[in-house]
Amino acid sequence: MSREALAAILASGVAMAIPLLLAALGELFAERAGIINVGLEGMMLVGALAGVAGAFFGRSPWLGLLAGIAGSMVMAALFALVAVTRGADQVVAGTALNLLALGATGAAFRSITGRLSEPFIAPAWNPVRVPGLSALPLLGEAFFDRNLLAYAAYLLVPIAAGLLFHTRWGLMLRAAGENPAAADSMGIDVARLRWAAILWGGALAGCGGVFLSIGHVRTFSEDMIAGRGFIALAVVIFGRWSPWGIAAAALLFGLAQGVSYSFQALNLRAPYQLFLSLPYLVTLAALVFRGKQSRGPAALGQPYRRS
Repeated sequence: MSREALAAILASGVAMAIPLLLAALGELFAERAGIINVGLEGMMLVGALAGVAGAFFGRSPWLGLLAGIAGSMVMAALFALVAVTRGADQVVAGTALNLLALGATGAAFRSITGRLSEPFIAPAWNPVRVPGLSALPLLGEAFFDRNLLAYAAYLLVPIAAGLLFHTRWGLMLRAAGENPAAADSMGIDVARLRWAAILWGGALAGCGGVFLSIGHVRTFSEDMIAGRGFIALAVVIFGRWSPWGIAAAALLFGLAQGVSYSFQALNLRAPYQLFLSLPYLVTLAALVFRGKQSRGPAALGQPYRRS
């Protein structure tokens, strides 16, 4: 493989890893609090559409980012209301949220574009080259010639590690996910912590959707998330509920997608569906070989109500 081809795969892989990293870091906080949010896919999808709409009508990608975060946080609040306040089954609630998001974004997208006389294309962020680092062979273009949202994703990894493992708030959050009854007996408001974790996770899922729609293709298409929300769930498991492990896992799955796109471009004599399925096959393999070795929070997925 030539140097140019390798550089292209790496650059594509990093681009695909960033939305996974954002969504998975948000899910990390939710799962550490004891909530499994299957609705990540729907939150990313709503964030992607709201982001493009906000950027298109506001003529600014930053307004699009705010709109994407707001849209996904509304979905997160709906999920928290059902799963935390009402104590419903978290997997069922998340699945219902995904179905709602799929239908609502499709209807909204067709309604918006049906009234426009110009292409539904959002203004994008300009890439920012990091002096010195962007000149590194292979790694420079892939990691250090990105937009500001990508650099924010990099910074969130150490920030998440610091919040979870070096602050009192992080200790309380982890206690809510390990033993909510014991945490409650110590005066910790478990429901409030879980609400906060879900909203934060929804905000980051929205950022992931915005990165795909504005930072990558600059427009929206129905079901454009294409399973990345579910892959983000696998990234959290494969990364063993650690921000640094999640960063490594997101890069692995992103590279699988980058390789998939590169193989499709080579016009090899093989069904293109085989290359499209590569990221999902990697996801399944990772869960099979690593899933049994990973232990999540003890109360993960268990609703809690004060007696």
